[in-house]
Amino acid sequence: MSSSSRGPLAERRAGRREWIGLGVLALACLVYAMDLTVLHLAVPQISAVLHPTSSQFMVAGLLITMGTLGDRIGRRRILLIGAAAFGLVSVIAAFAPTAETLILCRALLGIAGATLAPSTLSLIFNMFRDARQRSVAVGVWVGAFSAGGAIGPLLGGVLLEHFWWGSVFLLAVPVMVLLLVLGPKVLPEFRDPEAGRLDLIGAGQSMLTMIALVFGMKQIAQDGIGATALIALAVGVVTGVLFVRRQLSRPDPMLDLRLFRLGEFRTALTVNVIGVFVAFGYFLFIGQYFQLVLGMSPLRAGIAMAPSGLGFIVGSQLAPRIVRIVRPAYMIGGGMAVAAIGLAMLTRVSLHDGPALAVVASLLISLGLAPVFGITTELIVGSAPPEQAGAASGLSETGAELGGALGISILGSMSVAIYRGDLADLPGGLPPEATESIRDTLGAAVAVADSLPERAGAAVLEAAREAFLHGVHLTAGIVTVAAAVLAVVSVIRLRHIPAGELGGHE
Repeated sequence: MSSSSRGPLAERRAGRREWIGLGVLALACLVYAMDLTVLHLAVPQISAVLHPTSSQFMVAGLLITMGTLGDRIGRRRILLIGAAAFGLVSVIAAFAPTAETLILCRALLGIAGATLAPSTLSLIFNMFRDARQRSVAVGVWVGAFSAGGAIGPLLGGVLLEHFWWGSVFLLAVPVMVLLLVLGPKVLPEFRDPEAGRLDLIGAGQSMLTMIALVFGMKQIAQDGIGATALIALAVGVVTGVLFVRRQLSRPDPMLDLRLFRLGEFRTALTVNVIGVFVAFGYFLFIGQYFQLVLGMSPLRAGIAMAPSGLGFIVGSQLAPRIVRIVRPAYMIGGGMAVAAIGLAMLTRVSLHDGPALAVVASLLISLGLAPVFGITTELIVGSAPPEQAGAASGLSETGAELGGALGISILGSMSVAIYRGDLADLPGGLPPEATESIRDTLGAAVAVADSLPERAGAAVLEAAREAFLHGVHLTAGIVTVAAAVLAVVSVIRLRHIPAGELGGHE
């Protein structure tokens, strides 16, 4: 431990209240991850019942705004507000009668969920000032997301096996109620006393940038390159540039982008963002592969996805201990290399094989990525000067959310484009509305195939599944290369940090 880690911040060690508070925060993270994973598991049933189009599954982040708002009104307060909203909207989503209602609920859940990640991580960095305790706490934080990823498919599979698709949304309700009861008692309030007024213009720019870029990419995937998509992308790029310029010129920016001048910060954040990009892109396909390609029931698919969640738990809990004796660069580089092997295996999954290859690939991906997220998070915040730790934490959370949004939108858009392109020449004689449904999503194609005569249905089903796998193979190949490149870059750019020095940059 370097001398810089033995300053005033490191002298205050967390006590019983802080550890109980960490458990409460972990519950919020766990249920948020559960919500994400069970949604992926429920996509086939949602597609069959509500018939949403592929462009309606769109992610746009509000994380920057929520993080800034938390600085002003209090991190605990915004966490509890978000938890209450998350629980209430989950109940409404569970009984959504139309695709439009569900889409609105998903948007509201995204807004509520955007309060969880920034609030939990910022509270952790304020509750745990001792570097070693903080390393353990961050490991628990990552492990909570991992546990949600493991538990979500299992509970979701049981619910989808015996109840309607909306039941998966009700998993969040009791946990959010518990958070509302315990949060005020064990979580300290934190706000930035020097925070200025909320930058409404900057908040609008950040939201418009994300929404426009994601919408443009989705439109290209669904309808090809057209005026609407190009205009949306242009608006996103221009607004993004204006947002960056505004942040660099303000004395109290929403995000202090000058932190990017720090090489260690820049590298760790890049690895974190692309790592989340890889993870979300993978999660987007695996549930559909098990159910819609291999024909597994929701429960069997949940069981097949469980080893991946367990791999995240094991990896996230071992990382804080191993990194005490192994350089962070080698942990990150080695983890990305293992993930790359698993992703490469996904390029070999086929229509007629069993789930074994995909299960093993998923386990390798999770074991590889789990250490990366915790270590890079600590490097991001720990590499910043003490007075900029809050800004670094905000950028870390924003980067993770951005990586997830881009993973779903870019990789999802590419997969949809390939899927629709491969199904350009469907057998003749199909009703126009059936043809459009088949080309929209694999879930819709499976539903249409069930309503056709046996021979025609089998032909449509095989063509749709092959088109879906073509998209999976290509996107898996792309993220394999990305993971392999990151493994090399991490070792080269971060190898100067010795073992046991996480958190020692304060």
